[in-house]
Amino acid sequence: MSEHTAALRWSRHGRDFSYETFSRDHELTFENGQKTLASSAPAFLGNPEALNPETLLVGSLSSCHMLTFLAICARRGYVVDHYDDAASGLLDKNAEGRMAITRITLRPKVVFSGDKQPNAEELAKLHERAHANCFIGSSIRAEVAVEPR
Repeated sequence: MSEHTAALRWSRHGRDFSYETFSRDHELTFENGQKTLASSAPAFLGNPEALNPETLLVGSLSSCHMLTFLAICARRGYVVDHYDDAASGLLDKNAEGRMAITRITLRPKVVFSGDKQPNAEELAKLHERAHANCFIGSSIRAEVAVEPR
């Protein structure tokens, strides 16, 4: 087992504190010391220049799926040269009527090299296995779709 951390820091900085005016900007510091400016999504009065939690969730899933996919390919003798994803997440009301990321769609495009090339069926199975073993995918309630392109 392992534990993974992120620190969050927010301050009012003397600004008015009402729903319409409080700053959504905050700093996230990750366990390796990297920092990023985060905020709520612009639709929720956030800073469009900052990352928002919904985008971070989509990015985490995309990254985890790719890393798992690459590990599976390496173990099975496939050589991956490039992997690109155009992931998206849908913020909508869930079955309980609460706002949630209800669907995340991954659209990976993978370029292989070498003699061993997966056909469409094998590629789909590699992605299915990656999804089944992705730690982030196993951690969230949202439906996760993988649509290789």
